[in-house]
Amino acid sequence: MSQQQPHSEIQRARDEAERRKRSQESPAAARIANQASWVDEQLRVAMARGDFDDLPGAGKPIEDLGEQHDPDWWVKKLVEREQITGVLPPSLQLRKDDALLDRELDRLTVEAEVRRVVGEFNERVLRARYTVQDNQPPLVTQLRDVEATVQAWAQRRALRLEEARARVREGAATPPSSRPRWWRRRRGGQA
Repeated sequence: MSQQQPHSEIQRARDEAERRKRSQESPAAARIANQASWVDEQLRVAMARGDFDDLPGAGKPIEDLGEQHDPDWWVKKLVEREQITGVLPPSLQLRKDDALLDRELDRLTVEAEVRRVVGEFNERVLRARYTVQDNQPPLVTQLRDVEATVQAWAQRRALRLEEARARVREGAATPPSSRPRWWRRRRGGQA
């Protein structure tokens, strides 16, 4: 009887293989059929390990879930996440650029560059004034006075330079740190 049992298991396996062949069911099709249960099992195991316990937003309501459906929600999220600029109507873009112009100018170090940037800004304002803007917000951005803007830039630059010099003088007055510099620490205190 013990010899028949292995023979019957082999026969059963052959019969199953023949049945699959006849029904056009391949092992890949069987894996696909069981994939949902495998995924569910993987999720259960991960939850048991605590892999989902400290995710950001856990226990908080999903953003914008109760609001009315906006078909362009993904575009708005992309613009916000990637900080995409330049997609505003010209009048609004000029307002934004005007608000950020002083910060942009403060990064420049040469007066000629400041004059060039202010000149380009004024050209864009003039171009927008003479462009038809149907169904657009009104253009309220004024031209920048180049001389006044350059003078304000020079004053801010002088103030920043004086603050930097004061920090350097203040740093020179303080005693040096007793902690060795990084290159000396790496060499074991050798100069």
